[in-house]
Amino acid sequence: MGLFKDKKKGFLSGLFSVFSGIDEDFLDELEERLILADAGVETAEAAVDALRQEKRLKGDAVKDKLVDILTDLMAQAGDVSLAMSTKPSVIMMVGVNGVGKTTTIGKLACKFTGEGKKVLLCAADTFRAAAADQLTIWAKRTGADIVRHGEGGDPGAVVFDACSAAKARGADVLIVDTAGRLHNKQNLMNEMTKLTKIVGRELPGADCEILLVLDATTGQNGLIQAQQFAKAAGVTGIVLTKLDGTAKGGVVFSIAKALGVPVKLVGVGEGAEDLKPFDAREFAEAMVE
Repeated sequence: MGLFKDKKKGFLSGLFSVFSGIDEDFLDELEERLILADAGVETAEAAVDALRQEKRLKGDAVKDKLVDILTDLMAQAGDVSLAMSTKPSVIMMVGVNGVGKTTTIGKLACKFTGEGKKVLLCAADTFRAAAADQLTIWAKRTGADIVRHGEGGDPGAVVFDACSAAKARGADVLIVDTAGRLHNKQNLMNEMTKLTKIVGRELPGADCEILLVLDATTGQNGLIQAQQFAKAAGVTGIVLTKLDGTAKGGVVFSIAKALGVPVKLVGVGEGAEDLKPFDAREFAEAMVE
């Protein structure tokens, strides 16, 4: 099954319907569409400049070359695989409220338990009412363990206990939910920094992915979020949710270029099976087709 279950129109669809060759009109249209799809001006210019060097190409060879160019631009951000070679490995999920963070954790727990791994969830979002309750539902649904404290408790204490429990219970994967909102932005960023330090201290040497969850439909606002969290938490990868088409998915390029952080997972639907590893070439093909 491909990245998208249904064939959606890519944001470059129709570009080739009246295509007669690589001329400046075609390149101007390509640049405009990339910018409208939130790929960013720098990415659009880079793609156009690379294609401008290929004016001898005709027909489907142009499409193929454009796919190559877009794939290469995304690949510059680094390895898209999850670092999970240690026991336990840690995945810390960060991001603002409403982007699908808790649901993504549930989907990851479902994936890992389905692979026979022992999963421990950590409810470190003690600020949002019912956050721990929602995570507990996912724990029961997926067969994962969970460490939680009362609402309003110290998130650092929850993470400390979860790290201890992961070692004591022989967990393969520890997935940490974090707050998406505190009293102000600076408090939130300070909290992220503190939690990552606790994990590093209590589980030295453990692989630790810090995944920023972004809603694909937020466009360039997603880039602003990414920059803030990357500074505070040392983000290692992006999870892009609500990517059921490519209409605004160009933000993938903006993030990769601005932060050097790869998109590692994409959510393309509501089901647990709809969280997929990101495939840059498949994504580029979906755009062009």
